[in-house]
Amino acid sequence: MSLVEYEPGTTFPGVIGRTVAESSQAWPKPLRAKGGSPNVIFFVLDDVGYGQMSAFGGLVNTPNIDRLAENGLRYTNMHTTALCSPSRACMLTGRNHHSNGVAAIMEMATGFPGYDGRMPFENGMLSEMLLEAGYNTFCVGKWHLSPSEESTPAGPFHRWPLGRGFERFYGFLGGETNQWFPDLTYDNHSVPQPKMPEEGYHLDQDLADHAIQFMLDAHVNAPDKPFFLYYAPGCAHAPHQVGKEWIEKYKGKFDMGWDEYREVVFNRQKELGIFPEDAELSPRDPDVPEWESLSDDQKHLYARFMEVYAGFLEHLDQQIGRVLQAISDVGELDNTLIMLIPDNGASSEGGVNGAFNEMSSFNFYWETLEDILPKIDDLGGTRSYNHYPWGWSWAGNTPFRRWKKEVYRGGCTDNLIISWPAGIKAKGENRSQYAHAIDMVPTVLEALGLKPPRSVRGVSQSPIEGVSFAHTFDDPSAPTKHHTQYFEMFATRAVDHDGWRAVCGWPGPSYAEGAEKGRSIGDEITDELLDELDSNDWELYHIAEDPTETHDLADKHPEKLREMVARWYTEAGKYKVLPLDGTLMQRFLQERPHLTADRSQYVFYPDLSVVPIGSTPATFNRPHSITAEVEIPEGGAEGVLIAQGGVAGGFVLFVKDKKLHYIHNYLGLEEYRVTSSEEVPEGQVILRYEFEPTSPPEPRKGRGAGGRGQLYFNGELVGNTEFPTTVPTTFGIEGLSAGYDFGEAVSHEYRAPFAFTGELKQVTVDLSGDLIKDDEAALRQLMSVQ
Repeated sequence: MSLVEYEPGTTFPGVIGRTVAESSQAWPKPLRAKGGSPNVIFFVLDDVGYGQMSAFGGLVNTPNIDRLAENGLRYTNMHTTALCSPSRACMLTGRNHHSNGVAAIMEMATGFPGYDGRMPFENGMLSEMLLEAGYNTFCVGKWHLSPSEESTPAGPFHRWPLGRGFERFYGFLGGETNQWFPDLTYDNHSVPQPKMPEEGYHLDQDLADHAIQFMLDAHVNAPDKPFFLYYAPGCAHAPHQVGKEWIEKYKGKFDMGWDEYREVVFNRQKELGIFPEDAELSPRDPDVPEWESLSDDQKHLYARFMEVYAGFLEHLDQQIGRVLQAISDVGELDNTLIMLIPDNGASSEGGVNGAFNEMSSFNFYWETLEDILPKIDDLGGTRSYNHYPWGWSWAGNTPFRRWKKEVYRGGCTDNLIISWPAGIKAKGENRSQYAHAIDMVPTVLEALGLKPPRSVRGVSQSPIEGVSFAHTFDDPSAPTKHHTQYFEMFATRAVDHDGWRAVCGWPGPSYAEGAEKGRSIGDEITDELLDELDSNDWELYHIAEDPTETHDLADKHPEKLREMVARWYTEAGKYKVLPLDGTLMQRFLQERPHLTADRSQYVFYPDLSVVPIGSTPATFNRPHSITAEVEIPEGGAEGVLIAQGGVAGGFVLFVKDKKLHYIHNYLGLEEYRVTSSEEVPEGQVILRYEFEPTSPPEPRKGRGAGGRGQLYFNGELVGNTEFPTTVPTTFGIEGLSAGYDFGEAVSHEYRAPFAFTGELKQVTVDLSGDLIKDDEAALRQLMSVQ
């Protein structure tokens, strides 16, 4: 006897009598996908340039991604927003980034509708749509789509993955994490990494393990149920970290330098049919030095940076291969619709020299050759937080201009590979139709035979702003349906329309050219300056004939340029792009509404989840104290009382060798410390550290306030020193922990987690400026023995 089913919310069609014998059953119809529905996977790579993967002619070996291209299609005219969170918002909703309130990364939200970082629920995600269509939904890797102030153990969780239609999540909530010591979240709670690097741990392997587990767990229990997997590794975002065996595979492979790299890759791209034979390579970037102008030491170091990056990316390719093999082993690969795409172009955040510690640049300290070269053998390892020089970013985006965060094509034109053997007849072909990240959702829906839902979880839905390109799967000559697309990122602007492109760089076409006009990256844009930009700085390119933005036609076609600029403003008004904001650090430091009132005092308890950086006390450049209430057993105790940060910068208060120590890690360059002159007494004791600024900060020079660091036992001064400077702005991505050091160690003086072995009752960080007044005689005596 077949079961009777009915739609939930409709009238029960069975019969209810006085007894079961005179009644008939009917069941609410379960969510069930249509028979034969394909699985769907989005592989979203991070900061991978157009000319880096071998699948698009690059010199980084990506054999598993190559196989996807050989069994599917390369889309050579695909676009993103030029930055991670905005692009991901587009990919998951089918709406533009400003329509999602995601003008930039979540940590740079400001109080305007297109910029506030609160993705509206009327912009449903593909995960929510497919969940209601009977799919399992899994998210693995980087999220970076919830406001930073909501990404804490206090929630709210409605903008975390499980609040946006994903049934399972394993990864990290922020924009980047350490590959050796990641900040992991499992579903809705923080978890420690399963093993340490010396035991073979690497985040990319861990993510692949969990993706495979999620898929197979579901398959074992419901083998006919399709899944949607959003797989977003941290690779190849900085820090570029991977085992030495992967780095050594590329030893000497980039000694030719970035200039020759571009020539070689561009020729390979032509051989693959990505560009026509008469296409031109974009000219030298004024911000990038010629390779032959570099010293031997520079060439040696810069080539090594690229070797590390290449090993990192190939290692990711292996993990993607593991995921694909697991799907193949259960016979599902042919009926899996796969889209693989980076979120933006290659990143320039390493600066001209590269960085051993990427966080240096966020504190306006640009590392020198002399800073980095002695540590060359540690690049990619557990002591590094490295990023390559921007010469490799420029080369990585071959053949285009510029890089991530800018909307020249090097920042926003990306590789897209689609594979679906059961649904696409064509194999190994290129598609040149114009497309954008907002087109991915409508393309998937059309391929699955689904219509955009009118409501999701009771919320009426906004129109999807992208258009499907599914009609191009088996028709290489089909025209694009996407005719106009605007771009805006940190006030760099562009608009594409039917083969034409207008672009306005900020602070100029390059940093060097902007400086010639008295402009710097991060400057505020005034009304007068905007008028100047609109009058003089827009460029015009006929991309259909000049795909690399090489020939500016603004002077030849002024009417066309005016039409394109007007079109940009029309799109900007439609999609909440205004007001323009060219600032950077001001947006990071923007005051935002938090769940709790402003605090001058923070109390932490031992052995809890790590406190994310958005909820940590801002101790920078101000007087503050740290007070730990402890009980020391007979024979003493040791371990961390409180720590924030890691090798890239941070602070730690800890007990070792019966002494109390405070260490301030200044950007991985210096460790400033103060140590108690006496042993920590046994029994109940209050241990305290205080910082009193004595010299002003110079944040634009990478220097925070210098000052006096002091230690106290039960109010008695036992340690005093002067710190010449401190970290001015940020310790990086690693949060705060009490009773242990989460992740990587702040100092090489101990090995994390170095949990405290006494009893720690609580640690209080006070920002009120209420400091102990020292006895002058005691202070002089202590100074005399330092």
